[in-house]
Amino acid sequence: MKKLIYTISSLFLFVFLISCNNKKLTEVVEVPLPTAEEKVTLGFPDDVKAEPGSFLLDKLPYSYDALAPAISALNLEAHYSKHYLTYTNNLNAAIAGTEYENMSIEDILAKLDINDTELRNNAGGFYNHSLYWKSMAPNAGGTPKDTIAGAIDRDFGSFNEFKTAFKEEATKQFGSAWVWLIVDKAGKLKITSSQNQDNPLMRNAAVPGTPILTLDLWEHAYYLGHQYRRATYIDSFFNVINWGKVNENYQNSFIKKY
Repeated sequence: MKKLIYTISSLFLFVFLISCNNKKLTEVVEVPLPTAEEKVTLGFPDDVKAEPGSFLLDKLPYSYDALAPAISALNLEAHYSKHYLTYTNNLNAAIAGTEYENMSIEDILAKLDINDTELRNNAGGFYNHSLYWKSMAPNAGGTPKDTIAGAIDRDFGSFNEFKTAFKEEATKQFGSAWVWLIVDKAGKLKITSSQNQDNPLMRNAAVPGTPILTLDLWEHAYYLGHQYRRATYIDSFFNVINWGKVNENYQNSFIKKY
């Protein structure tokens, strides 16, 4: 016979599992209790402003809580207003007074010296996050339609095969990384990945091409909502993919490149 004994303090609920037969404590679990100090008030994406410079923050096209539970509101706010803001400010500082100051971000990424780690990391961080925000939308997900749907069937066999391949690419990443759906030079869709803040537009890309969809696998993208459960985050991403925007990106890649 076993019983649970609960002891409540001002900070923690302690759960002791005790065996009545041998009177030995077999398990202790600490569950934090909510306090008034833990109550969080979310801000607004439009209130976040970059310091003066060549690049502005891409406006988040939805509220912080719009993608929950796939992306938690607290996680999205920290990601957008802290990490993305920092990359934008650092990029502007890195290119001030240089040849890159009046270039597009795509041109900067294509021309930068990959040994310039400051510019490489911050230009990549700005571009990658800007595409990531646009890759998602509230009440989205499901299966793609229009031109992109046919292209996925053509290049992967079916949407389910694409989904499996994308998840496999994401799951095998270790540490900070990104997974991409790109259009290569021949106009074919491919799945690839990159480490840190690199992307397929850079000279060192293993598989170069034009990105049209991306998934951020840095811990700061999911940890406040999913903790260590990266696989759950990867699965949840498919519930918020903005296929309308991906279709638009796909069509624009041909206008720009081919």
